[in-house]
Formats: sequence, structure tokens, C-alpha cells
Amino acid sequence: MQAGRMQAGWTRAGRLRDVSGRRRAGLSEADLALWAAYARLVVPMAGRALPALPEVPAGVVVAAEPATPAASVVLTRAVVGPAIVRTAPLVVGMQPPGVDHATWQKLCRGKLAATRTLDLHGRTAQRAFHALHAFLRTAHVDRQRVVEVITGRGSGEAGGVIRREFPLWLNLYELRPMVLAAAHPVPGPGLANVGSVRLLLRRPR
Repeated sequence: MQAGRMQAGWTRAGRLRDVSGRRRAGLSEADLALWAAYARLVVPMAGRALPALPEVPAGVVVAAEPATPAASVVLTRAVVGPAIVRTAPLVVGMQPPGVDHATWQKLCRGKLAATRTLDLHGRTAQRAFHALHAFLRTAHVDRQRVVEVITGRGSGEAGGVIRREFPLWLNLYELRPMVLAAAHPVPGPGLANVGSVRLLLRRPR
């Protein structure tokens, strides 16, 4: 490394500093808090240590660590302000908090018709995720209440890659705040379509 050049890292103000020592465009306080909270949940690979975390600016609230394991909570942005909130994980086919029994039964039995459908057949996992992200954001902004995503059944008991990854994608902080509930539509007794998931979206505020 040339003399006078500095190693990349975080400044005390929370801005990323490149190898020349110049400050790059800084992250917002909310982004710093979100990243710091998320990074503390990461388990480093064997023989490696986590890099130094940026300081969380004063006045930014980060929720206290829960009593449950880290894997059982999902980080999402607060509706108002930069605070970090934790939301119960979403499980396909399990009634979540905040959804009444009548609505849940209609969703599971396919009585809540989907107004939009996304077919992920034939896509790589990466392309499927980006398509899902764009699809849900657009549907949410357009105030669509129920949408359907076709993952395909795949082979084996667990199904294909997209079907296995789909529940994990729904719990990422980019998507979880938009989705209220998820279920495989059941058009008849014992006829759950595991290759399709019907989503009940939250109403935008």
C-alpha cells in the first residue's frame, strides 16, 4: 500500500471512507442503525471475525435483543421514525397475528381471489427474487389486497429451489413489511396447491 493512503473503513461520523481517505456519501442514521442491528445477528465463518461495526448515531433507537433466538425474528423498518422494530416471522400456511379467523379461512380456502399473479417458473433463484420484489412493491403501491405467486412444485418432498427459498424471501426486511399472511390455496378438501402461494398484502399507510 502506498504511503499516505488510508485503509477503507468507517469515520466517526458514520461515513464510509475509501482507501484515499476521502469520505463517500454517508448513510442515513436509520440505515446505520438498521445495518448495525442486522450485523449483530450474523455468525461469522470459522476462523473469521466480524469487522468493526459503525457507531449508531445518538438519538437513533435500536430495539433491545429479544429473549428468542436471533433466527426467529425479522428486522423491519418502523412505520414512523428511524427506530428498528421486530416482526414475528411469516410461515406459509400458518395464521399470523393480526389476521382474524374469518379472513384467514377465506385466504386458505381460495375464497379471496388474487387480483394479480406472478409466475416464477423457469427463472434462476436470483431472477425470481428480483421479480418477486418488483411484483410485490408494485402491487402494494397499487393497493392490491390479494396476489398469487406460482413457485412450481419442483421435485422431491421439499420441491425446487424457488419453492424452498420462497418462505425465506418473504421474511427479508425488504418484503416482510408488505405481506400480512401467506397460504397455499386449497380449492377443495386435501387439494392444497403447494406450487402456488396466495399472499394477503398490508394496506399502505
